[in-house]
Order: sequence, then structure tokens, then C-alpha cells
Amino acid sequence: MRKVIEKWYHRYFSNEESTYLVFTVVIACCILFFLGEILTPLFVAIILAYLMQGGVEMLKKWSVPHIAAVGVVFTFFIGLLAACLFGLLPLAWSQALKLIDDQLPVWLRKAQDGLSNLATSYPDYFSESQAQALSQNMQAKIGEWGELLLSLSIHSVPNVIGLMIFLVLVPVLVFFLLKDKDKLVGDIVQLLPHKRPIMNQVWSEMNRQMSNYVRGKVLEIFIVGAVTYACFTFVGLKYAALISLMVGLSVLIPFIGAALATIPVFVVAYFQMGWGSDLATVMVIYAILQAIDGNILVPLLFSEAVNLHPVAIVTAVLVFGGLWGVWGVFFAIPLATLVKALWTAWPTHQPESSETLV
Repeated sequence: MRKVIEKWYHRYFSNEESTYLVFTVVIACCILFFLGEILTPLFVAIILAYLMQGGVEMLKKWSVPHIAAVGVVFTFFIGLLAACLFGLLPLAWSQALKLIDDQLPVWLRKAQDGLSNLATSYPDYFSESQAQALSQNMQAKIGEWGELLLSLSIHSVPNVIGLMIFLVLVPVLVFFLLKDKDKLVGDIVQLLPHKRPIMNQVWSEMNRQMSNYVRGKVLEIFIVGAVTYACFTFVGLKYAALISLMVGLSVLIPFIGAALATIPVFVVAYFQMGWGSDLATVMVIYAILQAIDGNILVPLLFSEAVNLHPVAIVTAVLVFGGLWGVWGVFFAIPLATLVKALWTAWPTHQPESSETLV
């Protein structure tokens, strides 16, 4: 047994670079686990700067000076951020409040009436006492949600202050990350060994995959959300901004997100339009949008992405989402690709003799 372990260790860890790889992965995991919440603004700024670096490089190819290219891209970023903060988010928030204040009680009464009718129509399968119990349970849950919203509003002042600091700090970090990118990368490279062919191979592969995935995913969110908003507004569906925001963000979770987003679409359409052709129209439009996203938009945006088995994708979403929440879900596929790249490129020492273990 000891000889087996020694041979296994000698095969996979005898290379000096493998030690650096293990050390780097362990340090990165420790930083994310212990300091992830504290360093969230820095991580968000790194992601945003990474997204915008492509624009900077494109402008530099057109003979635009580096600082001017950074200024143009950063100005566009600030404008887009302002449009989201003062346009989309307030609209979605106002629709969410209106939904809770105006429609939720109406939906509750309709649900209670439906339960009563169910008990009347099918007394052998559904008794009046069961209908009353379900109705009381629904009222209790809604009361709990109301208390939760009230507590959040009472304790919202520290959260608002923290959000304001976050919104100021992240753009500042983004600007300096874009401006001093070469210097910062050079400082990090100096900490690595001079001969690092495996690290270079893994980084080259991950840089290509990450850029394709992150930029493609952000573009997919905007396209799906915008087209959904336009279609639902055209058919007169209420709360179109709120629903389209949820549908757009649902693409972050492969396979599962589309199924989850179907629930609010169906609920809002049903209580507004009832059973009939209007409800069928909304659901057909939603199904067509999902089909276009899955069969046209995703292959177009992620044509160069590494193919991963659906089981591997769902497992990555569960594992990384459980570890790092929303960001883990967002980067589940790139992280799974990183694991695959490390596994493929890991240096191994082949035994000189052809003897086998019995």
C-alpha cells in the first residue's frame, strides 16, 4: 500500500510546477472562503474590468492612447450603470411594490375561492376543512412575508449606506484596474516561477473561455430581458419590467433558471387574464423566447465554449452555488472549465519501467 501511494505521489506531484499549482489553488480557495465577503467590491471590480478590457484593447488597435481608451470605456460603463440605477431598477422595484400591495390580496382571495370551489365540486377528494386549513396557511405565510418586508425596511438604513459605499468604491477600483492593468499583472507574474508552461497553458485556455462565457452571458441577459420586456408589453402583460428582469437573470442558472422563471410568468398571466387564449398567447411567446435562446442565441454567443456534459454543468451549479451563492452560480461553468483544464494539463511523471501493479 505504501509503495502504491509513493508511486501515485511521484507520478502526479514530482513536478515542481504541480506544487505551485496546488499552492495557488489552495491560496485562492482560502481567500474566497475567509475573505470573500470583505473583498466582494474588489472581486466585482475585477470582473467588470475584465469585461471592459476587450473594449480598451479594441480602441488601442485603432491607435487610441491607453488612457483615452480607458476614459471612453469607463464613461460608457458609468452611463450604463446610471441607466440601470435610475431607470430599470426603480421601475422594477415600483412594480414589485405595486404587485405586493395591490395584486397579492386579490390573488389570495381568488385562491381561497378556488379552494372552496374545489371542496364543493370534489367533496370525496378535498374536504371543506382541508380547504380552510390551506387558506389559513396561505394567510399565515403572507403575514410572515409582510413582517419580513417590514423588518427589512426598518433596518434598511445601514444597508443603504453600505450600498452607496459599494457603488462608489467599485467604479473607482474599476478605473484603476483598467488604467494600471499591465503593472498589476506584472507584479503578480513576478510571484510565479519563471518556467511555468502548465500555468501558461491553463491561463491561456481559461482566459479564452472566461472572456467568451462572461461577455456572452452578460449579453444574453440583456438580449433575453429586453426582448421579453418588448413582447410582454406588446401583449399587455402587467409588471412586464419586473418579469423581464427575472427572466433575463434566469439565464444565469443553466437548465433550472428557465423552469423557475416560468412560474412567475404563468402566475401573473393567469391571475390577470384567466384561462383562455390570452394566457395561451403569453405562454407560447415565452416558450418561443426560450427556444430561441437555447437553440440560436446560446450557440451563437458560446460557440467557442468548452463542451461540458449537462450532468457536469448541473453539478457545478449546485457545488459552486452552495459555496459562493449568486457568484458561484454565475461562474459555475467557467469554474468547471477550470477544473477540467487543470485535470487535463496536470503534469505527470511517467514511470521509466513497464512494470504494473498487481
